[in-house]
Amino acid sequence: MKTQILIAALFFGGLVTAQQKKDSLKVNAIDAVNIKKQVFKKQGDRLVYDVASSSIAKGTNTFNLLKQTPMISSIDGKTLKILGKNDAVIYINNKKTNMDSEALIEMLKSTPSEDIQKIEVITVPGSEFQVESKEGVINIVMKKSKNNGYNGTLKMQNEQAYYNNPNAGASFNFRQGRWSGNSNFRTGSWTDRQRYTLSNGDPTFKNESFGFNDDPNKNFGGGFNVDYEINKKHSLGFSYNMRYNKSFNSVLDITNWQNGVLNNRTVNNEDAQTRNHSFNLNYEMKTDSLGSRLTSNISYLWFNRDKVSFNESFPLTNDTINKYSALHQSVPQIINNYAANIDYLKKTAKGATWLMGISYNHTNTDNDTKQDKLIGSDFVIDPKQTNHFIYKENILGIYLNYERKLTEKISGKIGARYEMTRSTGEILEKTGFERNYNNLLPYLNLNYAINSDHNLSYTFSSRIRRPRFWELNPSRTYFTPTNYTQNNPFVLASKFYNQELNYMYKNAFYANLSFNMVEDASASDMLPLQGTLTTPERDKNGNIVYGPGGNMIMRTTRFLRYIRTNYGKNRELALTLGMNKSWFKDIWTTNYSVNLGYVTYKGGVWEDPTSQLGQYESESLDPYIIDVKNYNMSVTINNIIRLSSKKDWFLGVNYFFASQTAMEGGMIGARQSFDLSLKKIAGDWTIVAEVSDLFNQSFYSVKGVQPNGKYNNITNFNYPRLMSIGVTYNFGNQKLKKAREMKSANDAVKSRT
Repeated sequence: MKTQILIAALFFGGLVTAQQKKDSLKVNAIDAVNIKKQVFKKQGDRLVYDVASSSIAKGTNTFNLLKQTPMISSIDGKTLKILGKNDAVIYINNKKTNMDSEALIEMLKSTPSEDIQKIEVITVPGSEFQVESKEGVINIVMKKSKNNGYNGTLKMQNEQAYYNNPNAGASFNFRQGRWSGNSNFRTGSWTDRQRYTLSNGDPTFKNESFGFNDDPNKNFGGGFNVDYEINKKHSLGFSYNMRYNKSFNSVLDITNWQNGVLNNRTVNNEDAQTRNHSFNLNYEMKTDSLGSRLTSNISYLWFNRDKVSFNESFPLTNDTINKYSALHQSVPQIINNYAANIDYLKKTAKGATWLMGISYNHTNTDNDTKQDKLIGSDFVIDPKQTNHFIYKENILGIYLNYERKLTEKISGKIGARYEMTRSTGEILEKTGFERNYNNLLPYLNLNYAINSDHNLSYTFSSRIRRPRFWELNPSRTYFTPTNYTQNNPFVLASKFYNQELNYMYKNAFYANLSFNMVEDASASDMLPLQGTLTTPERDKNGNIVYGPGGNMIMRTTRFLRYIRTNYGKNRELALTLGMNKSWFKDIWTTNYSVNLGYVTYKGGVWEDPTSQLGQYESESLDPYIIDVKNYNMSVTINNIIRLSSKKDWFLGVNYFFASQTAMEGGMIGARQSFDLSLKKIAGDWTIVAEVSDLFNQSFYSVKGVQPNGKYNNITNFNYPRLMSIGVTYNFGNQKLKKAREMKSANDAVKSRT
């Protein structure tokens, strides 16, 4: 806690010192000129980073540029997060991107930073944004020009982690008269390597598992977007995106010990393929010269994932309980989504803006899970784990926003989103459920520009989080026969209430205070449920074994079942202090932030809604109690140093630290990452060498202890150190105007696949 107080004091000290400086008239005049070229500022409901006015936005890509943006962080090179939020949802020119997350990251890495005008960070999105829970929005605004021509980017990169992972990509843009378009293609291969240490039990019993997972992947993806300007008022566009990923010969190898004695070994071999296709048709009509417009979209999404696995458990002792066991499992998932929306944006001569819209989503998921187990010398269908689950969901949304400047210094935005959800789930020939609920989701933002140096704003928003489709599929993924994850078709949507107070000084220093409340909360990760299962002893042919007195011989085994379910409520208070500033005539650019948090989780799980017991079987589940209070802290330090007067050599030195953080499933260990990068710009060529997490410190470790003494500990070491060399070549007219980015009607569904 002393470290947290010290860092907070340093940041507040910087703020006070900056405020106490007395500028001369000459300095004030210079400042007035600089205001016209503000790199970082607060504007309405968002923080705006004007990268076109920043010296670091040269010769890099959009992903690296986002990592240098205030309030945004990435410690794994694969995801982007807004400090104090869950995940960042990417928009381009106020339109949500129409592709899956991995394809999106590759697109950002292949987009030249010179194409970016500004980056907007919206920590609490308004009613018009299709986001859930406490997700934030990153809106990337592209530069515009009316020049005809074409341009493109070729990129090759080689990454070295535990294995070598090459990848390449290309993008092409054109504009000619009323036609414009862009396309992209990416391909690559990588193999994830993870090392596991698992332990669970109580003071009288200890189970330990050690092993590794090798998961090879080959993928390719791409898409195109074509836009036709019918006339000055009407535009028509079509977009298509696809992705294919193949992961064959994935191996999970786990060795298990009980009370210090070698027990058994489990090997799981898995083959998986994922296919994703999405289409969107867009129409836009400009209704006046003030910027009012009507837009409509019709979208279709098809997602298919096939996964088959063979799990074997080999006894390593001669006792009568541990025997060779095996099972086959097939877990396919098919998702079809049809969506449409209409938005009308009305701007008035007095500066007010109205936005009203309606959206509709219909989703059908089909999960035909099959599982058989070895009985004697034959594999026999396991009726308890063989499920054909069909889930149908219809969501109708209506939203309205009103925004205007109330006085010269005060502006506001108010809105609401009303969603009607109708859903049914059916496990054929077993059980089913129906859920109908309505949600009114209000939004409010007030912004007070005290003067040119001080800005204060307040925002309130309400959201819900619906379960991801794969979370609903009632299937298992096995580590060992008694240690597995279990999906839950009965999990409910969670309700989120978000508030935020933001203060900015001199467009360089900022403080962000947020408070989040969650009702019907479900764990951000799965909860570990421990218990015992009592079943009749069976012979090699599967027949029940009886004792001398004619009574069935019963067998009791311990299990550890990871499940996602609703448990209660949580509260989170967070304070982010940050600075974005350039020094010594832009030679040294800094982006520093500290995030202080206090969280509480309260509730529990007393029964497992997914339990399926056969005849003569019984289960005893240990209650899982959640009563957590925790202080946590994270620090982000990003530095870009220009090494030459020609602005062609740059050095990046970055550091990230996160303290121990409590979650519903236990205490996550401290993590840190130290990164270095060197960039050389030579005309249209850019060469970047990077080392991420130089000291291998950003791996995942969690420890959980229950009041009754039950514990569950996990260490997942994924070899985070990554060395990479990338070469990018930009060709063609770099001032070419991008094709009109279009919003897809089924964007909200993509994040749930």
